[in-house]
Amino acid sequence: MSNFFCSDNSRAVGEDIIGSAANHQTYILVECPPPWASEAFHSRWVPSNLQDLVEEVKRARLPIKFLLIANSLSHKASRTTLLIYQRKQGLGSGYRKQEYSLSNIEQVAPLIRKWLLGGVINYEVESGITRDILVCAHGSHDRCCARYGAPFHFHATSIIAEQRLDDVRIWKTTHFGGHRFAPTAIDLPDGRYYGVLEPEIFRVILTRTGNIECISKVYRGWGILPSEIQVLERELIFRYGWEWFNYKVAGRIVETNEDKSNILAELTFEKPDGSIYCHQAQLVQDHRKTVELKSSCGATKESVFTKYTVTNVWLASQKIASYTF
Repeated sequence: MSNFFCSDNSRAVGEDIIGSAANHQTYILVECPPPWASEAFHSRWVPSNLQDLVEEVKRARLPIKFLLIANSLSHKASRTTLLIYQRKQGLGSGYRKQEYSLSNIEQVAPLIRKWLLGGVINYEVESGITRDILVCAHGSHDRCCARYGAPFHFHATSIIAEQRLDDVRIWKTTHFGGHRFAPTAIDLPDGRYYGVLEPEIFRVILTRTGNIECISKVYRGWGILPSEIQVLERELIFRYGWEWFNYKVAGRIVETNEDKSNILAELTFEKPDGSIYCHQAQLVQDHRKTVELKSSCGATKESVFTKYTVTNVWLASQKIASYTF
């Protein structure tokens, strides 16, 4: 069905996109100019040593997500940027970045092998960049990412320039899941996912100002949390406002019944002053919101996407920071 667009279909049924952020321990982002093949690491400019490494990591089932990235200068850049974002343990606010500037893409695989073994690497650079935003524009993998991702990347680049946000970079990237939410983005180092983005809402996300409720339709969830409890985090964002983005958070499923239709979830968070709070909530499968649809333009059959509703939230405990003078 050549005129089918999965993103249009998801919007038409009014799918609630929360709970769709992927949970990766590490992102490895390799600068590589398009065009990209449908299988990203089979692309023309990807050397065989890197293809082999990606396959080995996949076979070993390491919790690493490899992506190719590019910006408007990548095709004429004389160096290759490599970014490694690794999840912080415990109460965290996202990922820790290591950035490397290499003379060519052939150097990427040996460096990653060394990194995996915990070796000392000399190419690390301090770029002054505090935020990397990845927009999926992988049209050869799913046509919605070309139709919606590429134009959105163009508009988003203009907004960042217009706001003079010199510490924010934006990249086109290969597929990271959720074509049907195109245009879709990951905001690093947080690791928060967004979808069905529009320029004006992107401005709000960038500056973290304005009415926070407007992100309810575009927020896919926080990738450091299990997918089922991402809906609870959204609830707490609206409760605490933009301040929430400065908190360190950890989440877990306390208990669940056999078919996961009823979940007791817990989110613990620490405010900048050191005080710690813990909210628990009951999450119930919502049959009205659960949808059955094609997950991508190329899908041959429909899949069921289970959605949850937060039925109640309560403060389970709080510990005020004690300061010693």
